[in-house]
Amino acid sequence: IVGGALGDASTSAFEGTDGLTGSSIWLERPWCITDDTQLTLATCEALDTGKVDPELIADNLVRWFRAKRICRVGSSTLKAVRDLAAAPHWALAGCKGDRAAGNGAAMRIAPLAFLTDPNSNQGRQVIRDVCRITHHNEEAYVGALAIVVAINLALRSSKPPLPADVASALPDSVVRDRLLSLEKTLTMEDAGKILGSSGYVGDSVPLAVFASSQISRTGFVTVLEQIIALGGDTDTIASMACQIAGAAAGLKGIPSNLLERLPEHELVMNTAHRLADVVKKISIES
Repeated sequence: IVGGALGDASTSAFEGTDGLTGSSIWLERPWCITDDTQLTLATCEALDTGKVDPELIADNLVRWFRAKRICRVGSSTLKAVRDLAAAPHWALAGCKGDRAAGNGAAMRIAPLAFLTDPNSNQGRQVIRDVCRITHHNEEAYVGALAIVVAINLALRSSKPPLPADVASALPDSVVRDRLLSLEKTLTMEDAGKILGSSGYVGDSVPLAVFASSQISRTGFVTVLEQIIALGGDTDTIASMACQIAGAAAGLKGIPSNLLERLPEHELVMNTAHRLADVVKKISIES
């Protein structure tokens, strides 16, 4: 959760650019957390009971939206929360069709990695339901599933997984095929040429998974600079990549000098600790 907030904030000023390069370029502009982190934190808050309830998550997203605690929301998510605010059922509000194949579900799904089994039918149904709050699209669901799988693998091995390892757990889809297309890719620049860096889930999720696999070799700072150099949906790609890498590295593995610059530091840390306490309690009880 903290890693994702760091990735989001440090690259948010470069979203929509054609790519900028330079040493420590992420230090040149103000940091701010965006909807990537805000929606993730809102999801965390709805998990205080230790159960993943799509209705509770949907209600909390609406509360944050009404309180103007969510900014720069993507079109599919914006439509969904507006519809939800008008009180339809949570399963009916999400955007449908090809235009719903964005990364808005994948970017907020990380908290579920600690409370669901992405390899079980029940776990996958829960993940699908939570995605449907904002996105009624199979690729959007598979992209979210890929993030949960990647975090799950990172927690087990204490290192970010390779794209092929994530792909092996996914159903047939564009996301799966594009993860497999990275098997012989060596650099972020090459991955960007293969995938692009748009907000389409088939671009962003495979690129985020690949970026996370590079962090253990090159470090957070280098990968953040490489994501900025690719341009496009920098904050969401960096957020998802650092969610995965953060799960592998743990809080102590995230550079302290970066954490010191994290906006809304207290909110992010407190929310992450609360989720950790919930997960720990469930682990002890089971």
